[in-house]
Amino acid sequence: MRLPVEIIRAKRDGETLDSGAIRDFVTGFQDGSVSDAQVAAFAMAVIFKGLDRTETVALTLSMRDSGTVLDWSGLDRPVVDKHSTGGIGDNVSLMLAPILAACGAAVPMISGRGLGHTGGTLDKLESIPGYDITPEPERLRRLVKDVGCAIVGPTGDLAPADKRFYGVRDVTATVESQPLIVASILSKKLAAGLQSLVLDVKVGTGAFMRNKDDADALASALVEVANGAGLTTSALITGMDEPLAPCAGNAIEVRQAVRFLAGEPRDGALEEVVLALAAEMLVLSGLADNAAEGEGAARRAIESGSALEAFEAMIAGLGGPSDFSSHVDRYLAPAPITREVPALTGGTLDALDGRAIGMAVVGLGGGRRLPEDRIDPRVGFSGIQRLGTQLTLGEPLAFVHAASEEAADRAIGAFQAAARIGDGALRSASDSRVQGRIGPTTGRP
Repeated sequence: MRLPVEIIRAKRDGETLDSGAIRDFVTGFQDGSVSDAQVAAFAMAVIFKGLDRTETVALTLSMRDSGTVLDWSGLDRPVVDKHSTGGIGDNVSLMLAPILAACGAAVPMISGRGLGHTGGTLDKLESIPGYDITPEPERLRRLVKDVGCAIVGPTGDLAPADKRFYGVRDVTATVESQPLIVASILSKKLAAGLQSLVLDVKVGTGAFMRNKDDADALASALVEVANGAGLTTSALITGMDEPLAPCAGNAIEVRQAVRFLAGEPRDGALEEVVLALAAEMLVLSGLADNAAEGEGAARRAIESGSALEAFEAMIAGLGGPSDFSSHVDRYLAPAPITREVPALTGGTLDALDGRAIGMAVVGLGGGRRLPEDRIDPRVGFSGIQRLGTQLTLGEPLAFVHAASEEAADRAIGAFQAAARIGDGALRSASDSRVQGRIGPTTGRP
């Protein structure tokens, strides 16, 4: 067994690690014999030297095998999931899981917390009183069988090594590494015992991958590794040059998801991504013959109210209020301060720096700077204007929700600095959020 320092040194010097060395290191940071400092050093070495495909597969499988692999045999529904690489205002999972459940799929969605400047699905769900993100495996299995969906964290012994690695990466500037992202995502998905998986790979100013070539490379790597490990997987490339939902912040995004499922007027960009992912997942799982059929089924699940019913049943089944969607404002306390973010000039909203907006939410207390930080679920932004909107001087770019006037002042300044108002010349001719697809492949990477 190689010492952790030897493994770190080897990767720092650009050597290729064999699967045994990677397995030993993962076992070490799972059982505590590898320190947080050594985990951070290893991650930084990977940032600079990378991992080849064989090393990435070994890291993925080692983290998968650090705990239990769920077994869904006996279910009469196809087991499917989706994963997003993260962005601002990305609350898609909250709508997508119940939509698919209403369409006949089983969705054991193993989600994560906020990472870097992006919000985490688990952080959003923890704003719901009583919601248990770490149920016992039997409770999880029963809920997936009876309701069709459950959005939870890595429960009990499910990929426990990744949980620690994930937390260290969040605060050591080692998030933006393709092999580490691939291994983190897929270790949990493989441990979840899925039959098919669809990946939502974000690209743009609010994503970890800021250009299309990098996003395509990440999506290809994810699809190749996942299919090579026996999990039928495809990916959609979706734009993140502005927040996906017209809001950002944990409880704020939950409120928006409830309104979406309740059939209230839906934001066009968000609806496009939700329906595209739903269609892809229904086709991949065999519940639809083509994308048009899948999208139609998803729309009917919303319009009939069956998706909202699945959402409420999931919340109640995981300890939350049984009438949550009917009384969302009762259960989600608002921030004490709400103020406009006024435009500093008139013109066309040409650009929004998504990462800067995400960091402004973190600055409000809606994200973490350190792993032990507590999140304030109330804070964030709502009513965010879409790119291409014509604005007058002083018109709201958004509304900030803050715990104090001082925090609101800082967030207003940060949002204004993130917005570029001009003559519309920078706007793309295409407003489509779905920018590409990478289909399933075969063969081991």
